[in-house]
Amino acid sequence: MLRILPAALLVLALPAALAQQKGDADSAHRNKIAMCIGCHGIPGYKTAFPSVYHVPKIAGQQPGYIVAALKAYKAGERSHPSMRGIAASLSEQDMADLAAYYGVPAK
Repeated sequence: MLRILPAALLVLALPAALAQQKGDADSAHRNKIAMCIGCHGIPGYKTAFPSVYHVPKIAGQQPGYIVAALKAYKAGERSHPSMRGIAASLSEQDMADLAAYYGVPAK
């Protein structure tokens, strides 16, 4: 009986642990997209830093393009101060997650 007790407790605790992990993943996901949505989530948005320009829509882009663009900003191959700072804070997994969220798979 004492051998079964730890296994039973584990089985009973598993749904709560999985729910917590899902909550953590949802929170992390929201934190990642929050950096993008402030500019790229506003239709027709224009910004004035470093100059006035139209902010491109990223929803619906190919995931590979999104990752390549973020890597180029991070490496300094593309120049935009805000994007370079944001991309510098992203891991490769973050970039892949953002591309999966915003991108549309190739057909």
